[in-house]
Amino acid sequence: MAELESARVDAWLWAVRVCKTRSAATTACRAGHVRVNGERAKAAQAVRPGDEVRVRLHGFDRTLIVRRPIVKRVSAELAATAVEDRTPAPLPREAVPTVPVRDRGAGRPTKRERRDLDRLRGR
Repeated sequence: MAELESARVDAWLWAVRVCKTRSAATTACRAGHVRVNGERAKAAQAVRPGDEVRVRLHGFDRTLIVRRPIVKRVSAELAATAVEDRTPAPLPREAVPTVPVRDRGAGRPTKRERRDLDRLRGR
């Protein structure tokens, strides 16, 4: 397999299995969820070894470093060698505040309950 100098960012995201389909990668680029070296990236922007790619998927940011540009979907082992994942670890479960849940069928909250809820949420 010949080494490539660069690859399209949408094809690379698909090839290293960040996005499920290439059209999903293109859509993420169009929506502004992909940044290459800190700049907003169009789908056809080239990525080269050493570039930092930030992708926002499902509400979470992933920070990836391009090790090798690939454009075809390859095995998972080969795809893992083409990317370095520098995404910080998620917060521990206990650090995430819990949202109060109202019992199903309890009806609308009263005025007093609404004030208590607003105070709890910091409004």
